[in-house]
Amino acid sequence: MTEIVRPYSVDTRRGKIMPYRKKVEVKVGDLKGFFCDDEAVDELVSKANNPMVYEYYENSQPEMCGQLNFGVTIINPGKVGIEYYMTRGHYHSKRSAAEIYFGLKGEGMVMMQTKGGQLAHLPVKVGSAVYVPSFWAHRTINVGSEKLSFLYAYPSDAGHDYCTIRKRGFAKLVVERRGHPIVIDNPKYNQ
Repeated sequence: MTEIVRPYSVDTRRGKIMPYRKKVEVKVGDLKGFFCDDEAVDELVSKANNPMVYEYYENSQPEMCGQLNFGVTIINPGKVGIEYYMTRGHYHSKRSAAEIYFGLKGEGMVMMQTKGGQLAHLPVKVGSAVYVPSFWAHRTINVGSEKLSFLYAYPSDAGHDYCTIRKRGFAKLVVERRGHPIVIDNPKYNQ
């Protein structure tokens, strides 16, 4: 039997959705293996009390064809070594699932790549929308000096595959050079 979901609206003016059903906080220590510099991760965990990198607020729907999960991710400004704070990044378990981001506050970048090696990176900022096509892994990076906040939406039955990214990484990193973000090769990328 098909579950009927009631329509509702949320407020995004504060850079997060209100009301929300789920809140998750991700700290530097949770991202060991995702950032390139493991020593810098360890140092932030021990000396800086494991700061929060990002949080997300989500309104999940039943995992079924035709429903959308949506929420807001907020990435704090900061760096691990020279690499900007970012989300873990993932493929969807259901590889044919796409996703969309809509910038609410701050400025960032969405890094994307396919299993076959195609790469793309697009800016996300207030009022911009970024489309993440099917079969593309994606990660979002805060390259600004304030919190980056964006609304996302994806099929509720898409699932998340973080393991592939933890093992392989992304082919490119976003780092700070002379006060500006640049995209460089990831020396730890495991093809």
